[in-house]
Amino acid sequence: LRFSCSVWGGLVQAGGSLRLSCAASGRTFNNYVMGWFRQAPGKERETVARISQGGARTYYVDSVKGRFSISRDMIKNTVYLQMNSLKPEDTAVYYCAAMSTFASDPVYWGKGTHVTVSS
Repeated sequence: LRFSCSVWGGLVQAGGSLRLSCAASGRTFNNYVMGWFRQAPGKERETVARISQGGARTYYVDSVKGRFSISRDMIKNTVYLQMNSLKPEDTAVYYCAAMSTFASDPVYWGKGTHVTVSS
C-alpha cells in the first residue's frame, strides 16, 4: 500500500477544526484496519484512532474521545480523521497507517502531516 495524505484547513487556533485524509493506492485497502497515529515533539508516537476493515469498530485514545472521528471510504480507498475542538496539546505530526488486525502494529505507514494548534 502507498498513501497520499493531506490536511484540510491548514493552521488552526485552539477550538478550531481540521480534517486529515489519507488516500491509499492498491486493491487491498479494504483488507486492512486503518489508523491514525501522532508524535508530538519530545514524546513517543501514540495511537489516536483505529477503524476496522468494514468501519463498524473504532477505537480512540482517551484524550481525543468526543472530539475526533475516524471514518473510511471503501470506494475512494481513503481514511479520514475529523478533528474538532482542537487543543494546543494536539499539536503533533500525524501519520496514517494500515494494520493486519485491529490490535496489531502497523505494516504500512503514510508520510507524516504536521498539525499545529495555536493557543
